[in-house]
Amino acid sequence: MPFKPLSLAIALALTPAVHAENLSAVYQDAQAYDAQYAAARAAYQAGQEKSVQGRAGLLPNVNAGGNVTRYDLHSSLPGGDSQYTSNGYSVTAAQPLFRMQNWLQYAQSKQQVKIAEMQLKAAGQDLILRVAQAYFDVLQSQDNIAFIEAQKAAITEQLAAAKRNFEVGTATITDTHEAQARYDLAVAQEIAEQNSLDIRLRALEKLIGKPPGALDALAEPAQFKAESGTIDDWAARASQGNLQAEIQRIAKTIADQEVERNRAGHYPTLDAVAGYNVNNNQNFGTMQIDSRVASVGLQLNVPIYQGGLTSSRVREAVANQEKARQDLENATRDAGLQARQAWLNVNSGAARVRALEQALVSSQAQLDSTKLGLQVGVRTSLDVLNAEQQVFSARRDLAGARYAYLLSGLSLKAAVGSLSPADLAEIDRYLKPAAK
Repeated sequence: MPFKPLSLAIALALTPAVHAENLSAVYQDAQAYDAQYAAARAAYQAGQEKSVQGRAGLLPNVNAGGNVTRYDLHSSLPGGDSQYTSNGYSVTAAQPLFRMQNWLQYAQSKQQVKIAEMQLKAAGQDLILRVAQAYFDVLQSQDNIAFIEAQKAAITEQLAAAKRNFEVGTATITDTHEAQARYDLAVAQEIAEQNSLDIRLRALEKLIGKPPGALDALAEPAQFKAESGTIDDWAARASQGNLQAEIQRIAKTIADQEVERNRAGHYPTLDAVAGYNVNNNQNFGTMQIDSRVASVGLQLNVPIYQGGLTSSRVREAVANQEKARQDLENATRDAGLQARQAWLNVNSGAARVRALEQALVSSQAQLDSTKLGLQVGVRTSLDVLNAEQQVFSARRDLAGARYAYLLSGLSLKAAVGSLSPADLAEIDRYLKPAAK
């Protein structure tokens, strides 16, 4: 039975008792804590305001103002000197009736809201992949340490047997030296792997904001199958559903609208305007005048010449439109490539898992035969050590292949834009609390 190294056991003993955590539980913790995902949520909230800002260009603008002015009048006319104060206030309103640029800007703002939504979904998928990678990295290190510990135990037995056989003269000192060298190498490997585990635990802690509890481990045996559908089918799905490609597709729509919005700078504008002005205490000699003026009307503005500014902005927008088109093409190609790579990794990963499972069975059979050969004198202790090394290597490679298969499956779904927390719950079916 695999057992935890001493340093890990001490660390767990000093940590408050927690229940075992599966992938879904760790993902929920990361959703609440991860700074990168929190930034994406804030960006999404900011993006929702784009629609409000765009709609504002279609709604009335109302302004109010006031003034107080002190006058000191000196005149050469008799009695012409005077001092007086004038004050007043005004309210003005304007309702756009025809402003093509504002309508196109409003249409762009709705597309910008869609981009914010897609970016948040992409950040969620990225968080799923980062959590799964960190989770399986920890399990891989824990497995490696358990394999090394088991290997050390086996080498210790061989070392003791080699020493006994040398003492009674049935073996040479070479067997003892070989077993000692293997043991020392296993100790060095354990130190390095323990350091790797500590680093990976800190990486997972960075995502969830607390030391991770006991993680559910991969159950054995777990049946991993090749992905259904052809590689071209998945590539086509990625071209249509990949989130980054969808973001670029929306950006291309915004770029198209930007060209039309700048061309609309040549169009006239028409606004309905209204105002109300009040001025008090206007003193001319001995006469005081109070005035109140209300107005309503239409205001037409026809752009004739703006120094070439509008035409330049149109050319700039056309160039950016072409850039957006190329960005979309690149994102679509990347999505197809990602899907193809992930599909190949899933299918080759499933085949590799099956091959390594058979390799482990064969390696174990070879070890059993080698131990029997040692007992009857046709094999040496070195042969047993080599056979044991092959078994532990097969176990380590098999564990790594299983984790790689699961990660490739998540990457494939991310490539086509369908990755969700439900996929983590699906993987949880393969996990179980680790043996104590």
